[in-house]
Amino acid sequence: MFRNEIEVPKELREFMINGAEETFLGQKNGAKKQYRYGNLHIREYDDNFLVHTDKIDPRKDPVGHLLYDAPEVLVGLGCAFLGGLQTGKLQFNKNKSKKSTLSSGILSSIILGYLGYATTKKIKKYLE
Repeated sequence: MFRNEIEVPKELREFMINGAEETFLGQKNGAKKQYRYGNLHIREYDDNFLVHTDKIDPRKDPVGHLLYDAPEVLVGLGCAFLGGLQTGKLQFNKNKSKKSTLSSGILSSIILGYLGYATTKKIKKYLE
């Protein structure tokens, strides 16, 4: 549990807010399903619900949601893009091989994107 989430055990109360919509937007974190109701983000697990409020509803303002509620995604994408691009350029200038350039660029994109994402997520968790 993180981000000031509230846990609602299913044994205590099986609930779902009228009008809450099932969504794929957001990190499932192992949840069976997730729902959104305005800025409310609800994750359903086998034995409980975890509920938190986002600053911005991603269905209405996806970019704003990424900036304020999920900056780790943007940092990860930026690291993946820039890291892959730089690695590809270096590899191409060194070997002039398209195959090795592409594979090096993709591999470094994956690694650097994940590192940027994971590092930003840890920093964000520390600051909360």
